[in-house]
Amino acid sequence: MEFGTDVLTINPEHETAHIVSKMRQSVQHDFRRKGAIVGLSGGIDSATVLGLAVKAFGPSRVLAVMMPEAHSSPISEEYAARLAAQYEVVAITEDLTAGLAGLGCYTRQNDAVRSVFPDYDPSLDEIKLVLPADLLERGSLNVYSLSLTRPGGEERRKVLPVAAYLQIVAASNMKQRARMLMLYYHAEERNYAVIGTANRNEHAQGFFVKYGDGGADIQPIQHLYKTQVYQLAEYLGVTQEIIDRTPTTDTYSAECSQEEFYFRLPFKQMDLIWYGLDNDIPAAKVATALEISVIQVENVYRDLAQKARSTEYLRAKPLMVR
Repeated sequence: MEFGTDVLTINPEHETAHIVSKMRQSVQHDFRRKGAIVGLSGGIDSATVLGLAVKAFGPSRVLAVMMPEAHSSPISEEYAARLAAQYEVVAITEDLTAGLAGLGCYTRQNDAVRSVFPDYDPSLDEIKLVLPADLLERGSLNVYSLSLTRPGGEERRKVLPVAAYLQIVAASNMKQRARMLMLYYHAEERNYAVIGTANRNEHAQGFFVKYGDGGADIQPIQHLYKTQVYQLAEYLGVTQEIIDRTPTTDTYSAECSQEEFYFRLPFKQMDLIWYGLDNDIPAAKVATALEISVIQVENVYRDLAQKARSTEYLRAKPLMVR
């Protein structure tokens, strides 16, 4: 296919049939499980996976689990509950706040934040981690800054020292691992399989937590670019409020989009450039199609390749010593 802005357009009906067939084969025949568990976040990926699971197994054999914690947006659970009702799927809520507090998740994160902002007050201030937003223009390194916003709206940002960055990430990753622990509880109780919600962007660029949201029995949309997930969502009848919602991390107390936290570009633009990289399309051809400069495309090519290299250990299977 000639490269152009429609190169990622899929036939959602055919793609759905393909995925549903694979899900049934894997879950019912290979794993010998009776149904599916989906962690429902109120975002586009888990919503799409829920729709696929319902088509594969029927609503009576699907359980949606919503797992808020102290820093989750209330909107996430509201959107998730309405979608589950639309699909006629039983949905339950497991609040993970107390468990995460018992593990020291919030205390460890707060300590790391105070090493950067000593006056940080977690009961008043909101925080998030952000990357530089100028990827097209400068191709700058993926160096995180910590953003702290006061109740009045004043925002301060500081580049994160390595030790503080590692501690904040290690603490926040507890949330994803706790969610997977809860999903497997419900899966084992019912003899169901856990259905993962990672798309191609998250898996290949390392935007997931090892043995957290990266752990599941099957990953039905892992081969799809984010923009293709949206095409499936439209076909599957995902609620418009979820389709229109800006994808967020829903991890830190301040609202943080996936673009500013990790990807650094709008998905429609990034996915096309990434397709070019995946298929060895010259940067000049991609630049012409997207009406940007060759240097801008090359900046994104380098960023995508660097993220893939630096996160390879996340995708590696446990090593066996022989």
